[in-house]
Formats: sequence, C-alpha cells, structure tokens
Amino acid sequence: MSEPNATAAVGADDSTVPAYSWYALGVLVLIYVLNFVDRQILSILANDIKVDLKVDDAFLGFLYGTAFAIFYALFGIPLGKLADSWHRVRLMSIGLALWSLMTAVSGFAKNAGVLTGARIGVGIGEATAGPSAYSLISDWFPARLRATALAIYSSGLYIGGGVSLLIGGLIVEGWNDAFPVGSRPFGLAGWQAAFIAVGLPGLLLAAWVLTLREPARGAIDGIPTPPHPAPFREFFDELVQIIPPFTLIGALRRGPAALALNLLAAAGFAVAAVLLTRWVYAGPGKIIPAVSDQWLFLGVGYYAVFSWASGQRARDLPTYRLTWGSPAFLATILGYGTVSFVSYAASFFAAPYGEVAFSIPKTQLGWLVGAPAAVAGLLGVVLGGRIADWLFVRNPAGRLYVVVFGLLSPVPAIWITFTTTSETVFYVTAALSQFFAASALGAAAATSQSLVLPRMRGVATATFFLATTLVGLALGPFLAGWVSASNGGNISLGVRSTLWAVPVGLACLIVAIRLVPAAASGMLARAGAAGENTISPA
Repeated sequence: MSEPNATAAVGADDSTVPAYSWYALGVLVLIYVLNFVDRQILSILANDIKVDLKVDDAFLGFLYGTAFAIFYALFGIPLGKLADSWHRVRLMSIGLALWSLMTAVSGFAKNAGVLTGARIGVGIGEATAGPSAYSLISDWFPARLRATALAIYSSGLYIGGGVSLLIGGLIVEGWNDAFPVGSRPFGLAGWQAAFIAVGLPGLLLAAWVLTLREPARGAIDGIPTPPHPAPFREFFDELVQIIPPFTLIGALRRGPAALALNLLAAAGFAVAAVLLTRWVYAGPGKIIPAVSDQWLFLGVGYYAVFSWASGQRARDLPTYRLTWGSPAFLATILGYGTVSFVSYAASFFAAPYGEVAFSIPKTQLGWLVGAPAAVAGLLGVVLGGRIADWLFVRNPAGRLYVVVFGLLSPVPAIWITFTTTSETVFYVTAALSQFFAASALGAAAATSQSLVLPRMRGVATATFFLATTLVGLALGPFLAGWVSASNGGNISLGVRSTLWAVPVGLACLIVAIRLVPAAASGMLARAGAAGENTISPA
C-alpha cells in the first residue's frame, strides 16, 4: 500500500521546517488534549462515583490505572506495529472514534463492572494515538527538533488533564443544580453527564484527523523506508503474540522449548496474581484483602508482555536488539516509568484530596487546581523539551539530565501538597509538582526514539508506553488508593507512599546516562549485526 500525499522531506540539517508540519503538530496536540480529558476526567468525578457505585479509593485507583493501563499497553504493541507499516493518520482517526465512543458509554454505567468495561474500551482506542503520533512527528521534524516537537505534542497531556477538572466540575455542578435527584433525564447523575459530554466531540475530531497528509517514512533521516506489502498480516501476527491465550500458539510456532517456557511463565504469573488477589501483607500480623481484579489484570498484562518480547526475539531480532536487548533503552524507559508512577498518583488524587481535606467545590477545583495544572504542565513539558534539545547538542546523554530533574524536583512539592493545612499552599504546590514532573516527558520520549531505526519507532513508542503504563499508571494510582483505603481513606498517606520509587528511578537513569551515547552511536552496527538491511544516513 502506498503512502499517499507524502509531505516534502526536510533534511536533518535544514534550518527551516515546513509550516504544514507545525499545523499537523497542532492537530495532534488537540487529539492528545481530548485523549487526556477523556482519561483524567475520572479524577474530578471520583468522589461522586464512590458514593453512587459504592466503591473505595482502591477501586478508583484500579479503574483509573490498571483497568485502563493493561489494555492500553497490550493493544499498544500490535497497534504500534501497525503504525510502523500502515497509514498512521487513518489508524489514529479510527482509534480516536473508538475511545471517544467508549468515554460516552461510561456515562451510562450503573455499576462498577460496566464502568470497568468502558474504561477498557477507552484504553484500547487510546493505544493507537501514541505510536502513530510519535512516528508521524519523527517524520515531520528533524532530529535536532524532535524533543521540542514531542514536548509540544505531550503538552496535550497536561492541558487535557487540567481542563478535564474544569470541564468536569462545571458539568457536574451545573447538571446536578439543573436536575435534582428524581428529575434527571434518563436518570443520569452529573458524573454520567460529564462522561457523555466529553466523549461525543471526539467523533467530530476524528473526521478532521482524516484530512492530514501522511509523511514519507524515514525520508527526513536519509533512511527512506518503503511501504510494507502486508501491514495487516503483521498486525494480526503481533496480536497473536501478545493476547492470551493465543500467545500459546505464538510460543508453539517457536518450538516445544519456547512453549514450555511460556507455560511456566503463565503458571508463575497466575500463582502470584491469585496470592496477591486474596491477601496483601501490610505489616506484622496484618493482611488486607486486595481489589479483586487488580492483580489478575496485572498478571495477565505482565505475562502477555513476556510472551510478546520472547516472540519478538525470534521474529524481529533487530528490533529486539535495539529495545528489549538494549540496557540503555530499558534503563531510559524504566527511569521515566518511575516518574509516571509518582506523578500519575499525585495528579489523579489531587482533586479528590482537595475536595475532602478543604471542602473545595468541584468548580473551584477546576479553576484553581485544573487550570493552573494545565498551564504548569504545558510550560514544564515545553521548557523541558527545549532544554533537553539544547543539552543534547552538547552531550549525547544530555536529555536524560532533564529526566532526572523531572524525577527529583516534584518530591518536595508533592509532599507539601498532601500535608499542608493551607488551601493556598495546596493550590501552589499542586501546580509546581505538575510543572516539575512534566519537564521529563519530551526528553525521555526523544531519547527512546533516538535508539531505534525509523521502521521501529511505532514499536519503540509502544514499548516506552509499557513502562509508563504497566509500571507507572497500573501501579502508582492503585497503590496510592489501596494505602488510602486501608487507612480509613487517608489520601495523603496513599500518595506519599508512592515516593519510595524515586531512588529506584534515579538508579535507572544513572545507568542510562552512562549507556545511551554508545547505544545511539552504535545503533546501525548493532541492527546490521542482527540482520537488518540498513541504509546509512545521508
């Protein structure tokens, strides 16, 4: 299948970037804004959902994190492969329509099971966005501007996350004031109306996305990549490798030894999931029941990733060598995974905590927590991206110093946010923690993209998101919520308990700083040694 309407390539050393690239980037930012409005609006609706569906903070952490993250991560792998071989614009448009529809479906949920199912659908749809967008941006912008472009794209995360609190608060309070209990249209509560209101506009945006032109893959780096002759065959092959129980078929294709190892891994993850599902140790003589689906979902997710990585080594050794087989790549994504572990928990529980600790109305939370968080996140991610690019020109590992900053600097701000008795201080430090954490994203994303070949960027992005989801999103909010629920709804203790991950992330990033320069400079040689038919950059 040909790549239609390819935009003009810009050499890596050219001083200008076509205006169309900036326009297209702006559309991608809008998509990402809506992405995070649909994802993060759960935060401002959390306390109402707890009351109506009779759930606790542990379930909310599971719903926001694990239920979404597992399917987002798993489907991100085959969809990342499809982004590497098919029309990325079309793929993103289809995904946008799906997750918008499932967000609207969340508004009709009457129990925890239906809401969980809808969140799973949102996760699958949103899995198309990251791989497609990262790959498109890498073909629209030269290497020297990619951290900046990726940071601008990533600003949608913080704009959407902040705006979601404002929109959600206005809709919930406006709906509940206009329609008291007993007079609600279709029996919908304010939180349900909010889901529907933010979901439906995505269907219109999906039509706009279809008008974007597809850039020529790899041309900007002097490594032109021809269209793949059978993109959907590769997609389904990848799907079989990662979605249980079809993973057993993929393992069997690799031989009896691979099947035996796969079964052993499945048994190990299953035993761990059952034990953790039944009881979680919480100190001498104390065990506390865990949320029933958390460890089951997580066990399936980790088993699926193990199956996929094992299969990738046999099916695409060059990609395996530059991702799972690269200590530099792994240290980078795990280091950033700990940033997301802490920041996802803090950002999700900030609104529920403010509502409980200071009795702040939802609309006020939107204006004084959501809006400043959007501005702070936007400034942080863009400024972090620009500084990362400036450092990269001077040091091959320079971008990673920005990731270290994004890991360490939010710690005091998060601690103060969830312990202060001053409402004003709460607002200020909540915004500061968002600003500091946001600075790391563009730098981490650009570093991961610099360690793989153009044809591997979609899969590399999906692998990068495994760390942000299976390490960060699937564990951070749940563990914060579980600690809170286990201690009488102490959200402050729950969020602060996630800070133990910071030293682990710092160790990973120190390793990455040492290894990334050699990994980047030797990328073509290692890919060639693994069987890749590479073309040296012009």
